Amino acid sequence: MELNTIQPAAGAKHAKRRVGRGIGSGLGKTSGRGHKGQKSRSGGFHKVGFEGGQMPLQRRLPKRGFKSLNATFKAEVRLSDLENMAVSEIDILALKQAGVLSVLAKDVRVILSGEIAKKVNLKGLAVTKGAKAAIEAAGGSVA
Repeated sequence: MELNTIQPAAGAKHAKRRVGRGIGSGLGKTSGRGHKGQKSRSGGFHKVGFEGGQMPLQRRLPKRGFKSLNATFKAEVRLSDLENMAVSEIDILALKQAGVLSVLAKDVRVILSGEIAKKVNLKGLAVTKGAKAAIEAAGGSVA
């Protein structure tokens, strides 16, 4: 292979359409632009969203913040976090006060991660099967 023999693949390149070259070409005279008007002129285009002077849609609509539908307020709590807590009655408020949870958390799930040996009573928390078994094995309860 030599640099002076390299060519693009067959059919990869094609000639640019030549407009304004007479009536026989099918694109003579006005070159496919029609007659008169802004689009027929050179430089005769306008910005995206322009509606001919009418107030554009993006300016007609009120601008009001954004609230994501994907925002999650879910949190997970480990068994080891429950083990380190001073109280035995545990709910969302107790977890937030202890600093285990974010203030924004709404849906809380206790997961099987770490060990628990002390008796704890959970109220109003979602608990995985494994975590529930571990809590009940330690003498605690899940309500």
